[in-house]
Order: sequence, then C-alpha cells, then structure tokens
Amino acid sequence: MSFEGLPKGSTDKRRSLLESMYLLEVVRGLGVTARHLLRNIFHTGDMPTMQYPEEKRVYGDRFRGRHRLMQREDGTPRCVACQMCSTYCPADCIYITAAEHPDPAIEKYPATFDIDLLRCVYCGLCEEACPCDAIRLDTGIYEIAADHRDKFIVDKEFLLRNTTDGTR
Repeated sequence: MSFEGLPKGSTDKRRSLLESMYLLEVVRGLGVTARHLLRNIFHTGDMPTMQYPEEKRVYGDRFRGRHRLMQREDGTPRCVACQMCSTYCPADCIYITAAEHPDPAIEKYPATFDIDLLRCVYCGLCEEACPCDAIRLDTGIYEIAADHRDKFIVDKEFLLRNTTDGTR
C-alpha cells in the first residue's frame, strides 16, 4: 500500500501545551457567550421575545387548535360512532364506545368519546376521516395546561362545550 500523493495528516504537527489543552478555544467560546449576554442585557428591545400572558401569538387560519365535537340542532353530538376517527388516528388517542340511539332515524351515538391530549399529535387526520363532520380542530386554543396527567384525557361533555382555555 502506497500513500504517495496523499496530503499529510494533521497529526504530523506538534501542538503546544496551550493548543493541546484547548484553552484558547475555551476562552474564545466564553467571549462569544459574554458578548451575546451583554448585547441582550443592554438591548432588550431587539430581542425576539413576547410577554406571553399579555401578548399572544397570532396563528394563521389553518392552525389546528384543540378538538371539539359538533352538535346537532337538538344539542346531541353529530358523531354517529363509526370509529373512523379512532381508526385513522396515528397516535391511537381517540376512544369511542358506541350505543344505540333512542331516535330510530339515527343508528347509534357515542356513549363515551375520550381523547388523550398527551398522545395526540394534532395532525388533523381524525377531522379528515370523519364522514359526518363531527370532530373539528378549529378552536384556535393552544394553551393546554393541567396539574395532573388524568386531566389531559377529555371526555364527550368537555368536547361539546370546548370554548375555554386549559383543560377541565
């Protein structure tokens, strides 16, 4: 094997003690950090931050907010418990239990309709899969906060009246 014509490696050069300990590079990095820190302290108006509770970000019309269930004229959910949304959901976060509807014109309705918001990826496939336009992600609500994991599982009653910020 011949190594003729190949460039010499970087190991041929002897490094000084300062270079081998990377002390100069550490000092350079600290200088960059200190420069950014001082610039941010003295020029706070140029920083791209928002005062969050007072100022809220404006999202476009296509933004998918938290879920809601649509209602019929009589106030019952428009959902017919066909399981299409839970079948198409890639995160498997929608749980529906079907029951027979007392109105003979409607075949069935969801006895329970639960969504685990911690598992949901807000992709909108449930909205696209629904044949009766019963579930939508157009609330525009993106603040979701709770103090326990169980509160992130929202039920049918919550989804029917989903107009407030936060969970439960």
